[in-house]
Amino acid sequence: MPDFFFLPPMNIAGDGALDAAVDQMASQGFAKALIVTDEPLHKQVHATKPLLDRLNAKGIGYVVYDKVTPNPTVAECDEGAVLFADENCDFLISFGGGSPHDCCKGIGIVATNGGSIRDYAGVDQMKVKMAPMFAVNTTSGTASEITRFAIITDEEARSKFPVVDWRCTPSVSVDDPKLMEGMPPGLTAATGMDALSHALEAYVSTAASHLTDPGALRAVELIDRSLINAFRDGHDEAARSDMTYAEFLAGMAFNNASLGYVHAMSHQVGGMYHNLAHGVINSVLMPHVITWNAVTAGERYAEIAEYLGVKTTGRSTDAVVSALIEKILHFNDVLGVPANLGEMGVKDEDVPHLADYALADPCAATNPRVATVEEMQALFRRALTGDGIAGQSAAA
Repeated sequence: MPDFFFLPPMNIAGDGALDAAVDQMASQGFAKALIVTDEPLHKQVHATKPLLDRLNAKGIGYVVYDKVTPNPTVAECDEGAVLFADENCDFLISFGGGSPHDCCKGIGIVATNGGSIRDYAGVDQMKVKMAPMFAVNTTSGTASEITRFAIITDEEARSKFPVVDWRCTPSVSVDDPKLMEGMPPGLTAATGMDALSHALEAYVSTAASHLTDPGALRAVELIDRSLINAFRDGHDEAARSDMTYAEFLAGMAFNNASLGYVHAMSHQVGGMYHNLAHGVINSVLMPHVITWNAVTAGERYAEIAEYLGVKTTGRSTDAVVSALIEKILHFNDVLGVPANLGEMGVKDEDVPHLADYALADPCAATNPRVATVEEMQALFRRALTGDGIAGQSAAA
């Protein structure tokens, strides 16, 4: 089987990336953008002002859709698509983190393909490539600015569904560390741990390849070096830069290798409990999923553990995996992550629903170990209580 590698055709990263991106919009002759963002970014902290100022200076028109919620919904995608058409927009700009990017993809899909975003759930369901999209990123974690994934909340089903299609990959990704300095510590922690989960899941995925492994390995190395520093000091330029590149590299990896049970389970928890941050859910789930997967993927976990600062010399695979789990628990402790899903308000009565939808999630297809419905329910229940994590006494 050949390996496929998906990435936006243009990626702009580093100081000055926003200026370069708007120059590209002007040079490509775009007339009017639909800017997709959330209300706090646009109207409360005015984070969109640098973008709007640059668009005004270049004479590029725009209309702002700022109704995106932390878990973007079917209704938001469909509503935004109507606005795109009514305002005669010819391109899209997403501004923010994973939620605006995912919603913008959903809007672009519906605007060019018709129907509702529900029609495109699953893998490669689009017929027409969406309108050009510039994804201006303000967080260091989701990597949605470079991926072919959009995670949408179905309010009626009380769950999330992924749209996975190369035709909804943004045209241009924009990662400017200056736009990320304002991230509060909690968001820095959640998005940073999301990036870590992307790298780890991509590395042990059944679709991992020589094309995806290097990004995953370098990402965890940068995260080990800089996540806690960025959490403690949001204006640490070196740490912010490291995390910007870490999330991008982890995104390159999972965009092509896909993910596993951490995300398959997290999507369902987030879809049912809308107030919970995706990255925090991932942080709680990671030790439990690694414990489950280690039976078949222990050697792969042991390989990537070294890049996360875990001592591997003279230790068995089991010992290294246990130390990897301890390292993640250490991150969780420093970053203030809850000990289990129960502390976050997840209820045991919802486990059957969560398990059924997790196993149906496309991300489950590339997990290295297959669970039955009963095993998935048991995995959720261990995450509810925090019990059953392997080797919690091992030293990282």
